Amino acid sequence: MRAWRAYVIGGELLRQQLNRELQDKHGLALPDYEVLVRLSEQPDGQMRMSQLAGQVASSKSRLSHQISRLEKAGLVRRVDCAEDARGVVAEITPQGRDVLTTAAPTHVEGVRAHLVDLMTPQEQEVLAGLFERVIAHLDQS
Repeated sequence: MRAWRAYVIGGELLRQQLNRELQDKHGLALPDYEVLVRLSEQPDGQMRMSQLAGQVASSKSRLSHQISRLEKAGLVRRVDCAEDARGVVAEITPQGRDVLTTAAPTHVEGVRAHLVDLMTPQEQEVLAGLFERVIAHLDQS
């Protein structure tokens, strides 16, 4: 119970802190930052909406609303999928890349200060291994 409660509270407090730092300094919410990161990591800056939803652990419906907000802000755009006429792809815009480039150092500093630097290298390995197993287990469900 101690481990579970520490995970629940610690994880939520960490996400709130990282979100607050991005909001205060860049006017960008953490979930929006995560979408921009995933898109920027693709060679063409594009990802199918269904794949993107899985990458950011979001429902397709919630992601669709989020992409609509990001479109209005000029950070992403929707384009038709070249391989599947029914598919929709999200694409990061040049403005989205600029916002991400500006916000990334704030996020990286926050992750380091509030999590990574609090752990030994061995603890980092244990945490990574544990959550890789959790992800693999839940992806099979």
